[in-house]
Amino acid sequence: MPGAHDPAAVAEVAHRTAELLVRGARSSEDAEVIARVVKLADDYGLDELADLWSDSPADSLPGTLWRLYLLRSWVHASAEEVSREYATGRKYAEVHAVVAGVADPPGPTEVRDMVDAVLRGVATGDFATTLDRAAAFARIVATGRAHLADDTHDLVRSASKLVELADQLQTAARTERTGNLW
Repeated sequence: MPGAHDPAAVAEVAHRTAELLVRGARSSEDAEVIARVVKLADDYGLDELADLWSDSPADSLPGTLWRLYLLRSWVHASAEEVSREYATGRKYAEVHAVVAGVADPPGPTEVRDMVDAVLRGVATGDFATTLDRAAAFARIVATGRAHLADDTHDLVRSASKLVELADQLQTAARTERTGNLW
C-alpha cells in the first residue's frame, strides 16, 4: 500500500474500508452489491483488512470490526471449547443468551454458525444489533469460562478479557445508535 509508513494514511484506509464494508451495502438497493460486500472477506481476505484495522481504537468503526474479526477467528479456531463455555455460561446469563441467538443445544457448529450470522449482519442488518449480539455472546462465553476456571488464574484473566471485549462492543453499539461510530 503506498504510504503504508504514514500512520495517517493507514488510519484513513482503515476507516474507509470499514465504512465501505459496514455502510456500503446497506446504502445500496442492489442485491448484487450486497452479496459482493458480504463475500468480500472470502474473496479478498479478511486477514488483510483486519491488519489495517488492528491498531484502530475500540471506539472507532475499524476498531470495532477488528474486535468482531478476532471474535470470529477465535470461535472458528476453538469451536468445541467455546461451545462448552457458552453452554455453561448461558445458565448464568439467560438474558444475554436470548440476545446472542445461538441454537439449542449450542454445539461447535451452532456457535460457528452464530458468529458467521453476526458477521453477515455487519453488511446487511442493523449494525448496532449485530454488535449487541456479539457482545452478548462474548459475555456468555466469559461467564462460562469463569465458572469452569476452577480458580485457574489464566482462565479467570482470559474471561475478564472477554468481558472487556463485550463492553467495547456494547459501547460501540450505543455509539452506532447515536450515529457517531466512525
